[in-house]
Amino acid sequence: MNPAKSSSNGSVGGRAAIACLTRDSKRLIEKVPCEPSTNCHRNSRAGSRFISRFMPYRHDVRAALSGSNQHLNSRNFDGESLDGEQALAIIRRNLKSSAMDTEGTHFDCNCPHIFVVFGASGDLAKKKIYPTLWWLFRDNLLPSDTKFIGYARSKLSVAELKEKCRQYMKVKDDQMDKFEEFWSVNFYVAGSYDSRRDFELLNQEISKFEVGRAANRLFYLALPPSVFESVTVHIRNTCMGEKGWNRIIVEKPFGRDADSSNVLSVHLAKLFTEDQLYRIDHYLGKEMVQNLMTIRFGNQIFSPTWNRAHVASVLITFKEPFGTQGRGGYFDDFGIIRDVMQNHLLQILSLVAMEKPATCHPDDIRNEKVKVLKSIKELSIEDVVLGQYVANPTGADEDSLMGYLDDPTVPKGSVTPTYALAVLKINNERWDGVPFILRCGKALNERKAEVRIQYHDVPGDIFDGKPKRNELVIRVQPGEALYVKMMTKSPGITFDMEETELDLTYGHRYKDVALPDAYERLILDVFCGSQMHFVRADELSEAWRIFTPLLHYIERERPEPIKYIYGSRGPKEADRKCDENNFKYYGSYKWHQKH
Repeated sequence: MNPAKSSSNGSVGGRAAIACLTRDSKRLIEKVPCEPSTNCHRNSRAGSRFISRFMPYRHDVRAALSGSNQHLNSRNFDGESLDGEQALAIIRRNLKSSAMDTEGTHFDCNCPHIFVVFGASGDLAKKKIYPTLWWLFRDNLLPSDTKFIGYARSKLSVAELKEKCRQYMKVKDDQMDKFEEFWSVNFYVAGSYDSRRDFELLNQEISKFEVGRAANRLFYLALPPSVFESVTVHIRNTCMGEKGWNRIIVEKPFGRDADSSNVLSVHLAKLFTEDQLYRIDHYLGKEMVQNLMTIRFGNQIFSPTWNRAHVASVLITFKEPFGTQGRGGYFDDFGIIRDVMQNHLLQILSLVAMEKPATCHPDDIRNEKVKVLKSIKELSIEDVVLGQYVANPTGADEDSLMGYLDDPTVPKGSVTPTYALAVLKINNERWDGVPFILRCGKALNERKAEVRIQYHDVPGDIFDGKPKRNELVIRVQPGEALYVKMMTKSPGITFDMEETELDLTYGHRYKDVALPDAYERLILDVFCGSQMHFVRADELSEAWRIFTPLLHYIERERPEPIKYIYGSRGPKEADRKCDENNFKYYGSYKWHQKH
């Protein structure tokens, strides 16, 4: 079922709506005012704050919406006096792309929304979900009649839940009234994950806020896999709304291999339709990951060179400068491949490598992602380098003095990799022969996630081998940036060459723009009904097909990972693997982020 065609899955509240748009490599959300009769959070002050936060590009439009009192009342724009609604019309005309006018661009502001967090007492809920809900509420981005219900086995009051979450919510002194208002619409139900009676009590709590009206229900499953089956069955049997839409947000892990993932997908398909399921990978909510499509398909300078004739190799990197820090028992059960590579990095690869979709409709985009994944052959042990960090005897802090096997929560003799590099080959016309290198690891020399597209050597070189390869680098974190490494003449009287860059550092270019957190974008997408940045079942199946043979080999044969020192670049064998696969690391130039 397509959400755009389902009256139960895409309610449009007239002008009381949010339109989810994309323009100039930025995820934007257009605020459309409510009718005066509706009790909507989107008031004039919020509109001005929203424009400043999410819409940095049109300074002329922002001027039409700003003033000393920051209200959307009458403004003078290009010699004309405009009221707030006329100013918003300018935004719609200038920012709204017809290509993005797809399903999931609105939500109904008049109808109650109930957001249920399963696993409300857990780490993910207190560190990510509740802070995100608070930020969206604080910025008036949610429907006015939205209630939040936490559900977990722990017996907690709302006040106790608030205290657990508070340190992660970044509340300023002048926001305390709003903060208290947020918690006044929060509720908590303690119950078992396998008791139908407890879920019936939860449904009674939800129903209190509907009072005979159609209501929309969102269920966030921040749960361990062990209770997933029983919880989803009970949601289906006891908690689904009959009049409004129902949407289920599913957190990873989506299984451990192809078979377990398929069992999970079949189980979910029996209970819910695909358009009700939102499998969340938070990397798909990151600014520069969402920017990939615009960079590729919105710039003539890049699009014609995005192929094997020009690109020598692609390196997609995820580095963390810390180890497991006492959470090794949890990590050891999954390892770095399941934790990062099979999901986050492969999602980025699919966006880098996919063909241009017919439109920006979520189905068209995800169809192309599936196509490119189908073109990737299964990985074998010969395609990878596996590593495990050891203590750094000269480390500067206590953590670096502890290797992975020194963590008391890690099983003795574990061969679980904390570092992995894999070389993937895409068997299609565009990318035949171009290595896509994925690498990720813990306890490395820096925190970094980036895409590095390295171009071929200059043909017919007249500079005696001095030119180094051009690179397009898309920095995902920390500090969003886009830069092109290139050769130029060194300033001065001599005719020397040097590496430099054309640099778009977001923190420098957009100093006054606060970029939303990845979870903010994704949860708002669920309210809007847009599945563009969520993982579809067939996409998940292809991802596991690629990695399952390798994972089974590692578990069966237990190959010894190569040791690398805490705080290093990783195993030297990984650098050799990159070199063998046509990626040149010069080590002669380091990009310095602008501030």
